[in-house]
Amino acid sequence: MKIKPHDLSAVQAAGFIASGQLKSVQLVQSCLDRIAETDGAIKAWAYLNPEYALEQAAALDRRRQAGLPTGPLHGLPVGLKDIIDTRDMPTQRGTPIFEGRQTAEDARIVEMLREAGAVIMGKTVTTELAFVHANETRNPHNADRTPGGSSSGSAAAVAAGHVPLAIGTQTNGSVIRPASFCGTFGFKPTRGTIPRTGVLLTSKSLDQIGTFARTLEDVALLADAISGYDQRDPESYPHARPSTVEGARQEVPVDPELAWFNLPFNDRLSEAAAEGLESVIEVLGSRVTRMDPADQLGELVAVQARIHEYEIARHQAEVFDAHWDQISNTLKPIIERARKIGEAEYQDALAVKASAESFFAEFFQDYDAILAPSAAGEAVSFGSNTGDPIFCTLWTLVGLPCVTLPLLVGETGLPIGVQLIGPAQKDDRLLRTARWCQNHIAAKAA
Repeated sequence: MKIKPHDLSAVQAAGFIASGQLKSVQLVQSCLDRIAETDGAIKAWAYLNPEYALEQAAALDRRRQAGLPTGPLHGLPVGLKDIIDTRDMPTQRGTPIFEGRQTAEDARIVEMLREAGAVIMGKTVTTELAFVHANETRNPHNADRTPGGSSSGSAAAVAAGHVPLAIGTQTNGSVIRPASFCGTFGFKPTRGTIPRTGVLLTSKSLDQIGTFARTLEDVALLADAISGYDQRDPESYPHARPSTVEGARQEVPVDPELAWFNLPFNDRLSEAAAEGLESVIEVLGSRVTRMDPADQLGELVAVQARIHEYEIARHQAEVFDAHWDQISNTLKPIIERARKIGEAEYQDALAVKASAESFFAEFFQDYDAILAPSAAGEAVSFGSNTGDPIFCTLWTLVGLPCVTLPLLVGETGLPIGVQLIGPAQKDDRLLRTARWCQNHIAAKAA
């Protein structure tokens, strides 16, 4: 094999493992070597046990050699954001408050990963309680820049070649923005597609799970493996889910219709991001309709903040009350503000959210996807701030499927993503459209 195993895509590696050309142990060892080589500067991992990772891989190799059934992720290493419970690894939630915390049960998605044959590689660094205050992870492309948050380590680990696949969560922009900053693909399926049981609860109305990888097909492969109904999760829906892998592999039957919204906060885009997105729109030509939406659409940013803050202040009230001295000065003023939000104001925000969901359900009768920025530009300087999530806020609020494609480059050569948003529960259609966009832009650039 000419390419190093850790540089393979997940789909490539799965094919080689299935054919016997590559062992899971070889793939995991290559990933561990890459981590040892680079993670001193990146600091993507909150917990890593190389011996245990190799033990899992060896057991999966024996299973394949015995001719037993294998799953779609057989032998593939996966990184987990450190807010996802595992019975055999600590889950410390990005704060010393939970140092050494161990659970008796796996999160539902970890059960699904094990069934699919994945190697649970370890825990990737998250921001404090998966919210605003940064931890130690650096951007693999430039250690002076942030990888984004709150799924910092997951994005950085994939970008650095530590693992082909990683899982993160998004309550505002915590999958799409770090994927953009780190130059990976990031995919957040429709709210309710992936169950959240056993994952840190910051907002019951907004928390969603997403995937990171280095190809479009790979983010879909991982998302499909952890998708399913879970009656313990109130947002999980009891309906069939589309195959996003098939969507990522399919050609569109007709060229898609895309929309671009001239939103009031588009002026936050960097010059390079604005110019890059304009060039994308020009390449896509007549397939993109520019729109000046009603002012109320921009006002949804405040609605998301109200719901998010109200809910995290109450879901984690015991933690804040018992460990206030261990909470960062970045988070404290947000919680203090959140505790002043009244029930009526919160219920009004939920009503606006429901109205916005109805608006987009009707909107997508005429359009295949919305084209949007993934982030304001390149990764910002490393510090307590992991970047502006505003270009993800609306779509997360209404629970629509989103994918970011690493198509642009900024002023200093760092990556900038382009986001596509699709109709609810038609995630396969979104990835099919994303494939078309990616191929169409590449063909024009050739």
